[in-house]
Amino acid sequence: MPEVDVLDATGKKAGRIALDDATFAIEPHVAVMHQVVTAQLAARRAGSQHTLTRAEVRGGGAKPWRQKGTGRARQGSIRSPQWRGGGVALGPKPRSFAQRTPKKMIRLALRSALSDRASDGRVLVVDWDFDAPSTKTAVAALAALEVTGRVLVVLTAEDEAAWKSFRNLGHVHLCEARELNAYDVLASDWVLFTRATLPTASVAAPDADAPSVALGDDTDTDTDAGTDEEGSGS
Repeated sequence: MPEVDVLDATGKKAGRIALDDATFAIEPHVAVMHQVVTAQLAARRAGSQHTLTRAEVRGGGAKPWRQKGTGRARQGSIRSPQWRGGGVALGPKPRSFAQRTPKKMIRLALRSALSDRASDGRVLVVDWDFDAPSTKTAVAALAALEVTGRVLVVLTAEDEAAWKSFRNLGHVHLCEARELNAYDVLASDWVLFTRATLPTASVAAPDADAPSVALGDDTDTDTDAGTDEEGSGS
């Protein structure tokens, strides 16, 4: 079972914690990650595009000229698709782009994404000790941790000071543990957990008794990716 150091906001070691093999040490399933991320991005689409057909465009009720004898092609309406200002043939209409994705695949994609980041040493466990919200302190903490690029910080709802400290940083994305998903992990260079938000972790340090966050079992059948994967926003 792999272990990582628990760091404080200054980058100093505050203990060690074990990572769950089933979450952070599996072989990433690229095909499942692709399918789940594609379904999640598809579910974000509004699907509100709408074009007017020749039956919906205003005007064009009269035949523009008689059928024969003019030397021109016969026309029945100036709102046919070939006319300027006419209707659109086979154009897009409002629809849902949501795809149906099994829960097992969603969980496998998340575990695969976390395992990929953990294999590169880009998963950290940090004890944030913000006394008060401070963006300056948050920037200093990331610099002390030597974290660069896009950062995903997983917090609990009770970490109000940390939420307010990181929320103004454009390269930092915040989410709760229950909202953790494969897309946010793959879109980030670093993933930062706390002891309370680390998924299915067993605590190695003797002074840590915070409950771990489980990703769930694989007994469910399927669900809509638009609801299960859409907990977070950028």
